[in-house]
Amino acid sequence: MDAETWETVERLVAWLDAQSTLAPEVELMSRLLKLSEETGEVAAAVIGALGQNPRKGFTHTWDDVDRELCDVILTAMVALRSRTPGAAALFRTHLTAVATRASGS
Repeated sequence: MDAETWETVERLVAWLDAQSTLAPEVELMSRLLKLSEETGEVAAAVIGALGQNPRKGFTHTWDDVDRELCDVILTAMVALRSRTPGAAALFRTHLTAVATRASGS
């Protein structure tokens, strides 16, 4: 991810922090739990794109699924940055390690 992306995440975290009325540890837990909510929205969009709820039919498109996946990624970035100021470097290191494992090196 580029520096601009992480700068945007930094601004979002600062905005969320400024809006929060919760104790910092409770706010962090809510951001971590938000990932489950967003993941559930991906599942709902896939079910809707496939028309797999007989009561509702086709309620979503694959573009909706893509947008929900973006929400999951962004929510995870915000949660990671909320946990650690070094989120960008941590993610970069982790991504490199996963890519190295995947290439068999």
